[in-house]
Amino acid sequence: MLNPLVEENAQADQDDPGLLFTAAYNTFSGPVLGYLRARGVEDAEAVTQDVFLALYPRIPTLQGGLQGAKSLLFSMAHARMVDHYRRRERTPDAAPYEADLDHRSAPSAEDQAVGGLGAIHLLEGLPDDYREVLALRVVADLSVEETASIMDKSQGAIKQLQRRALTALRKQALAQRTPQRNEHA
Repeated sequence: MLNPLVEENAQADQDDPGLLFTAAYNTFSGPVLGYLRARGVEDAEAVTQDVFLALYPRIPTLQGGLQGAKSLLFSMAHARMVDHYRRRERTPDAAPYEADLDHRSAPSAEDQAVGGLGAIHLLEGLPDDYREVLALRVVADLSVEETASIMDKSQGAIKQLQRRALTALRKQALAQRTPQRNEHA
């Protein structure tokens, strides 16, 4: 049961949504928070604030003054509690990662993408424009238009630069794979 003095003041403030909201907050914020905590809602303080934020725009159409606000507040708090448990059911349980117990090993995604340090070494042997166009077109997967805009060149120039860069990269790769013949033999 509401304090008759609080109810009387809230009825008088029905025309002023701010005063009714203040009376509702002062009267029910503690009980709403207690309800949410008792129901096991994580971060009950934040959910309580959400409930009151949802109340404010509904005050002009609220019927029943402070008693109506109480019914609406606890209805919204209950809905937020139900949402909390539904969300919790859909979220998998988190387990801490323990590196000492993880015996898996696999190459990193970066190593797989560029083929290890050898491929990076090949790129380092190319001129800057060649490295840039290959990085934008192949690694970043940008279009010719996007690459031209970034490098401030025409689309035709980007196509030529990419063709030349790939040709130079192919020559370097073949040169590294081909064993050097010993001319003194």
